[in-house]
Amino acid sequence: MGVNSAPVLQDRLPQMPWMDPVGAKLPGIRPLDPEAWIFQDEAFTGQMRQRDALIRTRPAEIHALLPEAAESARELLSETLILLLKNAAYSVESDRIIRPDGEAVEIDFTAPLLTLGRLVQEDFVLHLPEGREHVMKAAILCFPASWSLSEKIGRPLTGIHRPVKEYDENLALRVQRLFDAIRPGQPLWRSNALLYEDPALFQPRREGEVRPKPLSRNYLRSERQALLRLPQTKAVVFSIHTSILHVDRVPPEALAAFRALHP
Repeated sequence: MGVNSAPVLQDRLPQMPWMDPVGAKLPGIRPLDPEAWIFQDEAFTGQMRQRDALIRTRPAEIHALLPEAAESARELLSETLILLLKNAAYSVESDRIIRPDGEAVEIDFTAPLLTLGRLVQEDFVLHLPEGREHVMKAAILCFPASWSLSEKIGRPLTGIHRPVKEYDENLALRVQRLFDAIRPGQPLWRSNALLYEDPALFQPRREGEVRPKPLSRNYLRSERQALLRLPQTKAVVFSIHTSILHVDRVPPEALAAFRALHP
C-alpha cells in the first residue's frame, strides 16, 4: 500500500469535475480566488504525518531543485507564508510555524521546498520559461499519482506529458498559452479524478510502468491543481492538493455518472 499501511482518506471531494461542463472538458481551467490556492481539509493531520515521514526518509525521491529555480523556490515560500500568517489555524513562534496539528516547522530559506512540504498539504512544481516552452525546474512531490519526479525534472511541458494519451498537440498548445498568459494575483485551477485500488498517497511510477487496473475500484483519487505566477521571479507554480476517499463517500448520482464515463 505504499509508504504507510494506514490509508489517509477524506470524507468528501472538494470538487467533482465530471459533474461540471467546464471541468469535464480538458483542460478545464477556471479562475481561482487568490487567497484560496492553499487550503486545509479533514485529512490534514494524516497527510502531514506522511509528508513529514517522506521528507525525513526519502528526500531524494520527493524533492528536486535545479540551481536556476532557487530564487523562485524562496519566493514561493515567502508567498505561502504570507497566506499562512493570515490563517488562524497557524501560529508563529520566532522562526518557526506551528501547524494546525500542533507540529512546529522551522522556516529554512536554504531549503524552501522541503520547508513548504512540511507546512501544507499541497505539492508544488515550479516551471520557468526556456525557449518556446516552460520547463520543470523544481518540485516538492510527496504524493505522486503514477509519475516519477526524477524522470520529469528538467523536462518541458510536452516532455512531462509525453505518455498522456489526451495530451495531444492541440492541448499542448492550449496549456502553453495558459502558462504564457497567467498573471500574478490571478491564479487558475482545474481538477481531475481517477479510480484506484490502492489508497496510498505516495504512488510513483516510471514511464511505461502501467498502473494496475483497479479491480475493486474502491477509491477515488482527485487532485485540485492550481496555477499561479510568482510576482518577482515570474515562475509558474503548479500546486496539487490530493484527495482520496472511498467510493461509498461519493454521492450515488455522482458516482454513477463517473462510472458511466470510466467503464
